Amino acid sequence: MTGSELLLAASIDAMVGDPRWLPHPVRGMGCAITWCDELVRRKCRSPGALRTASLSLAVGLPLFVYLLGHWVIDIAGSMSGWFGSVVAIGLASTTLAGRDLWDHVQAVNEQLEQGHLPGARQAVGMIVGRDTERLSEDEIVRATVETVAESTADGMIAPLFYLVIGGAPLALAYKAINTLDSMIGHQDERHFDFGWASARLDDVANWIPSRLSAILLVIATGVVTRNAARVISGWRVLYRDGGKHPSPNSGRPEAAMAGSLGVQLGGTNYYDGVPHERPIMGTGGRQLVPRDIGVASRIMVVTCFLGVILAVGILWLV
Repeated sequence: MTGSELLLAASIDAMVGDPRWLPHPVRGMGCAITWCDELVRRKCRSPGALRTASLSLAVGLPLFVYLLGHWVIDIAGSMSGWFGSVVAIGLASTTLAGRDLWDHVQAVNEQLEQGHLPGARQAVGMIVGRDTERLSEDEIVRATVETVAESTADGMIAPLFYLVIGGAPLALAYKAINTLDSMIGHQDERHFDFGWASARLDDVANWIPSRLSAILLVIATGVVTRNAARVISGWRVLYRDGGKHPSPNSGRPEAAMAGSLGVQLGGTNYYDGVPHERPIMGTGGRQLVPRDIGVASRIMVVTCFLGVILAVGILWLV
């Protein structure tokens, strides 16, 4: 993939995002994962069998997606060089989720600005996995800000990273890994054995992108706030709290965002009515307010912009 192709792919994502009326590779991956999950439940009973199936799916689906992406682009390129480039750009744009994240976050913000908590709970439920039915205003804000930080990493910076080193096929394979983790990579009873390989592979795939995202988030904070104290706080909290999260990756961008906003993230989340404690990241004890979503959103936009410029620049130089 060339720098110009990547720039066009990012521009398409920024302009149109993820129209629900268009077929999307990630939705296809989700259907395949759901089908495999149901099939494995019928065929595999023992923990060993489930773990074998887990490893097969965690390796097999990304490999299949990678090869399929390569094949589609090669077939298009054999018809015409420009057609192959168009297909590669189109597929690359589907791996980026910046516009979709922005739209979902703004939907939450609009409901909060109108003082409509039920609507805000419903809107935030579209982007988080935790229970949202009883969230207070500050808990809705926390959930949204945490998602902005984490999704900036796996929705934009990670796909950009894989687009640079392997083009659209490798970025699609990453999306398969990330989708597997989000759907079955949980530590609950149902997915403890079947999802373990997907969760571990996602940890590996996001190790570099999550840390790169955290760095870019802090840099973006300086651009957005023009406040050196916020930037210093972002670096300090990233260094101090980034490793506290149970995930080896999620805590990095969340800690960077917490320090940059001067708030505390983490605490108690409920999943299917069961409380799960997350480590507190950040400094200060002020209550999160809706305007924090707006600041976090602007930081996210600048972070994505910096990521695109960095990726395109690398491709133009090599």
